[in-house]
Amino acid sequence: MQFTKSLLLLAAFTGGALARAEGHARRQATTPASTPSSASGSSSGGAWTATPSGPGSTAGFGGSTSGGGSGATYQGNIGNPYGSNIIEVSESDASSYEYVIQFKGQNTEDWTVVVWNKYSSDGTMDGFFGKATTTFTLSPGATKYLAIDGDSQGGWAAAPGSTVPTGSSGIYAATWGEFDFGSTSNNGWSGFDVSAIQAQNNGLEVQGMQICDALGTTCSSISPQRGAQTDVGGIGGNLASGPVRLVVTIAYSG
Repeated sequence: MQFTKSLLLLAAFTGGALARAEGHARRQATTPASTPSSASGSSSGGAWTATPSGPGSTAGFGGSTSGGGSGATYQGNIGNPYGSNIIEVSESDASSYEYVIQFKGQNTEDWTVVVWNKYSSDGTMDGFFGKATTTFTLSPGATKYLAIDGDSQGGWAAAPGSTVPTGSSGIYAATWGEFDFGSTSNNGWSGFDVSAIQAQNNGLEVQGMQICDALGTTCSSISPQRGAQTDVGGIGGNLASGPVRLVVTIAYSG
């Protein structure tokens, strides 16, 4: 399964929102999560990383949708009602869901995080043009958990303050995290990626971000202090079918 290639092909439809597959050196680094700062302590331990033994809980989700298509233009689940495939959950409830993202940060002030579906409610691939389905504030020291329903594709962006900047076209112009969970078009595989291209395209500050697979060994990151690094293990993370636990660190400084 080549999740990242599918994501990267999407650049043709978003004016370069995502990176090229051939080692976009200014973009991100993908490394083994071999040190405590990558995926350990509160990020990989505790009840939230436990996974369901069977199908995950659907409590709080709406109905599941399917739009069809294939490759970069595949439309999976956007929730019915729209956006109900992405919900905030408590740490204690997180373990009952199949796909969970933990958000924490190295931030010293409040940050705003916006989360979107790749496709908007009218079936247009423009959910990242200011059409967040979920918005929350991440205060210093805080941790948030999102559960995502299966066959969902989308992303998030984060920035200090009360809003996330947008470009002249309305696209979110900050560092992005991107996800594809339990993709029906890819035999149930999942994937994740970090991209700073929209911040760069709009001449805005690139904010640090790291995403780690808490159940495995892969991290994808951008660190302004250290600069983007050439990827040695492939761009982003590809995960075989099954539960996923991602740890997102915003304001990541390396």
